[in-house]
Amino acid sequence: MTAKRPANPLALAVLGLLLEQPMHPHAMATALRERQMDLAFKLTTGSLYDTVRALARDGWIEAADTEQVGGRPTRTVYRHTREGQRRFTEWLDELVREPSREYPKFLSAISYLGVLGQQRAAQALRERAAALKARIIEGEQAYRVAREEHKAPRLFVIEAEYARAMLQAEMQWVLCTAEEIEQGTLEWPEVSPDA
Repeated sequence: MTAKRPANPLALAVLGLLLEQPMHPHAMATALRERQMDLAFKLTTGSLYDTVRALARDGWIEAADTEQVGGRPTRTVYRHTREGQRRFTEWLDELVREPSREYPKFLSAISYLGVLGQQRAAQALRERAAALKARIIEGEQAYRVAREEHKAPRLFVIEAEYARAMLQAEMQWVLCTAEEIEQGTLEWPEVSPDA
């Protein structure tokens, strides 16, 4: 078994799901979509199966069983290896303790907000706020379904609370900035007539 960590962050989601119970990739995909984890990780059928194969190849997980429902193809059910679970725990501990630099596109875009001009910048920010609000509402609905209908313990969906808090903070900042632009309290450079 190699000591390397998975490069694909989707591996975190797969390993996390397998802490709850052994499952096959199709069930993993369903659970990730129900919990809206596909917003945090790029989730395609190909990427999921590639991730599962890599985790098995590197000794993080292993085939536990197979199952077949009706005339569907046989599905392999995976579980953590003892060593994989230990390494996953160490990886998570590091990720929670140590902030890492992330490079969101929005941060880069707002660096050049002045290019849009005041009116267009304010409109763009208000449109973003509306999209963020829609995501918050969608996330709250998925959270309720997970907690009430699926009886998921809060700890198993706590990432949804974090995602909601981050979206709410971003929405508040976006709306405040749009308001500052509209009220003229955000200093805006003069644009030359040639621009």
